[in-house]
Amino acid sequence: MNTNDLNYVQNHIDYRFKNLDLLQQAFIRRSYSEEHGGGDNEVLEFIGDKALDLMVVKFLSDKYGYFDHEDEEDNNGFYTLIPGAEASCDDDSEDYPNYYYNEYDEGELTEFKAQLVQKKTLADRIDYLGFAEFLTMNKSDEEAEVYNRASVKEDLFEAIIGAVVLDCNWDMKVVEHVVEYMLDPEVELDNDDDGAFNYIGALQDWALSKEGELPLYHVEPYNTAWMYMGNYIRGNSRPLNVPTPKYQCKIKLPGIDEVFLDFGDSQGEARMLTAKTALDYIEKHGLEFSIRDEIEDPNYDDSINQLETLARRGYFSIPKYQFEETHDENGNPIWDCECSIEEIGVVTHGESSSKKNAKKQAAFDMLTHVLEEE
Repeated sequence: MNTNDLNYVQNHIDYRFKNLDLLQQAFIRRSYSEEHGGGDNEVLEFIGDKALDLMVVKFLSDKYGYFDHEDEEDNNGFYTLIPGAEASCDDDSEDYPNYYYNEYDEGELTEFKAQLVQKKTLADRIDYLGFAEFLTMNKSDEEAEVYNRASVKEDLFEAIIGAVVLDCNWDMKVVEHVVEYMLDPEVELDNDDDGAFNYIGALQDWALSKEGELPLYHVEPYNTAWMYMGNYIRGNSRPLNVPTPKYQCKIKLPGIDEVFLDFGDSQGEARMLTAKTALDYIEKHGLEFSIRDEIEDPNYDDSINQLETLARRGYFSIPKYQFEETHDENGNPIWDCECSIEEIGVVTHGESSSKKNAKKQAAFDMLTHVLEEE
């Protein structure tokens, strides 16, 4: 990894290493170190795995748990203090037991934790961050393209966390910040629980589609320094006269000079609201990524794949094709292909002596229609 690669990784985990050799080591597979010597990422992966578990449990405890006073109801319907607690007329008195509760039971929390640390989730996050390309491995692993394996990406995610743990000397506040930044657990669970719109994912798609780069996020404890600095686009999610938020987030987008700023009571909320602020700006200034931008060169030969690409990116459902064979006066086959899309009230046709060319024509006519309708 060169200096630019190392800076890219640090920017996208929102942490600056004191010992850059540790960060480099997190990307070195054992297959490489066995041939060339030096350290690899396996022990870092072990450390990161345990730290990740702890931080995810803390996140679930903070998100769904709370403390509350508790008393007991007697057989006559009256409430009495639990034995050992002193009587008090003040419900908030420290004399009442202050128990910990959670919205979910142990089994449900275990499922949430498993969802957040499972191989697919960690591999998807490495894909999102674009880190797999920096892995260092021997030639045989490169030829086998092991960097595409979910298990290898999972190992890399954990090794980076392990490197952070050692570099910050086990400062759990730092580790918590990096884990939440890399994993984004609030978005993962909120989207799964209630279908909330994923502003962070939408902003990522826009940035990658427009500029081929990821947005840069920086989350920090709330402070007032931003009030004295210009060039910020501040979100309206939180009036200044409400209680002070815990965190603030800044987002820098490729191709846009302004920095976006918003606040939240958790790191995830601050990121989500700032992403929404950025998306509102994009919409207001007509910078949205349209369906026309998805296909650089609509053409007959690639029309089937291009139409399916738009479908898989969520613009409409997968196209359906139906074929009917007839024959000309000489008995040669003539294929008629019908292309339809559930959400689009138009059916297109292609006709040819070649079944493949009939399908291409139907797909190209449909592709032309959806692009013109945009």
